[in-house]
Amino acid sequence: MTLVSLYKDEDMINHYRAARAELDAPGSPFATTMTEVRGVNMKTFVSAPPTMRVIWENSIGHADKDYIVYEDERYTYADIHAQVRKLAQYLVEHGVTPGTRVALAMRNYPEWVVGYWAILSVGAAVVGMNAWWTTPEMEYALNDSAPVVLIADDERLERFEQIEKTPSVHILGVRTDRKLPAGSGRWADVLAMADPGVLPTVDIDTDDDVTIFYTSGTTGFPKGAQLTHRGSVSNIFNMLTMTMAANSAEAKGIAAGDIPAPTTAPSAFPPAFMAPTPLFHVTACNCILHPATVMGAKLVLTYKWDPGRALELIERERVTTLSGVPTMSRELLLHPDWETRDTSSLQGMGGGGAPLQPDLVHKIAGALKGGQPSTGYGMTETCGIITANSARWLIAKPASCGPLVPTLEAKFVDEDGNDLPSGPDTVGVLCVKGAVIIKGYLNRPEANAETIRDGWLNTGDIARIDEDGFVFIVDRAKDMVLRGGENVYCSEVETAIYHHESIAEAAVFGIPDERLGEEVAVVLVLRPGKTLGEDELRSFLGATLAKHKIPSKVWFRDEPIPRNASGKFLKRELRKELIGE
Repeated sequence: MTLVSLYKDEDMINHYRAARAELDAPGSPFATTMTEVRGVNMKTFVSAPPTMRVIWENSIGHADKDYIVYEDERYTYADIHAQVRKLAQYLVEHGVTPGTRVALAMRNYPEWVVGYWAILSVGAAVVGMNAWWTTPEMEYALNDSAPVVLIADDERLERFEQIEKTPSVHILGVRTDRKLPAGSGRWADVLAMADPGVLPTVDIDTDDDVTIFYTSGTTGFPKGAQLTHRGSVSNIFNMLTMTMAANSAEAKGIAAGDIPAPTTAPSAFPPAFMAPTPLFHVTACNCILHPATVMGAKLVLTYKWDPGRALELIERERVTTLSGVPTMSRELLLHPDWETRDTSSLQGMGGGGAPLQPDLVHKIAGALKGGQPSTGYGMTETCGIITANSARWLIAKPASCGPLVPTLEAKFVDEDGNDLPSGPDTVGVLCVKGAVIIKGYLNRPEANAETIRDGWLNTGDIARIDEDGFVFIVDRAKDMVLRGGENVYCSEVETAIYHHESIAEAAVFGIPDERLGEEVAVVLVLRPGKTLGEDELRSFLGATLAKHKIPSKVWFRDEPIPRNASGKFLKRELRKELIGE
């Protein structure tokens, strides 16, 4: 269904185009221009602040508002600013200088947020450690990123203790009573410090690293994506622009009589965001924490995802925006408490990290009393979103992830990297270029050369763009499983499996899962005379792989796995043979 057929008036898409053009006009706070960045000419915002530190400093204007709500704990912007100033001073006293790195390894505790703003405010880069990592995965990332300080909670410290050759790093323990290495600090030491009143004075360049977020690796090890201040600030402006354009276009359409007015009045509740996904991903950090902080919104965190508890907090805290992976929205709508909890404050519900299925789009639209569904498509490598789609546009095109954000250009290439002609009939591997593209992968020149060419990032996703400029993801070029918003690279899992002496062949791929979108599956061929059970395999993999990477479905095969002429496993044919898709 198109916008034309839905509203019987092609002016609706023109209203959106006009709103985007107004926001990009000279003199607008959201105007763009072409700038040379790292030797590449790309689209940037004219008026964007130079660094994320400026974004944080400006938030002091919301001092008396609630900022962080974690379960039953509550902190104002003023509270967190004071803690950030203290931690920034602590970090400087422990050798953190511009250009160094500090690792955060913990659940979505308030201390994660404090650590994040303090680290970037002293010019260091935040290393977001995946809280699900096993000891070997944690050891690899620490050695790869070489942080000066590790700020970790009790569970992560337990895994750190199991590292045989412990990296040289100062430990700052969070919410832990365990014995720490000599010279370590505790969070209480930070809180006991006198508030310096100001942040340390440092020089930060707009293209310095602000965050190192690790993505699953195609060769067995994760890659540390280097997000810059420019990229992260640009993502904030991209998100604001997309929201303002949609709101403006809707207002124009209503005024012109092209679309019906809302049946319910806009919510009068102050903005409150729930972050149900981990802060060590761009989804929660760059796409929830950042815009919430700019807006002076409240950020609601939980110990772990539980739909019943989430509904309780939505009602109690009057949450206006819930942005997680699609399975979370589906679980909320299916929960028995949905009908009894007051969810009238919700203005937006949906998120990214995985495709928002068309049926779920319509279910959200029907369930929210005063809100609309929303979705986005993005990557760690783009510091956040590539596209966004919401409200009437998402209902009209539920299979689309929306138009491109202002600071990105797009092109298509074939599997060999050759440019394809543009047009609504073109289907190819999507490449994007702009201010939000990462600087590269830490210590991975080969991966940089393969993924980013002349400023163009190869997303690894096969897509098309329709006549209205809306992007549709058709397939995935990468050998990857997208499980509940977590990227799982099949070759990484296969590498771990091949360490078992019984394995002759292993082919890992994704299978559909109603709750998680996809689950990890594997077909195995054992060596002659060897035996292996599913439980034994999972126990073996649990020593080196995080739980979400371990296959939930295992097939054993007597004959060799079919291959193509170049020797690669025919995984699509294998999946079709086993599950009919």
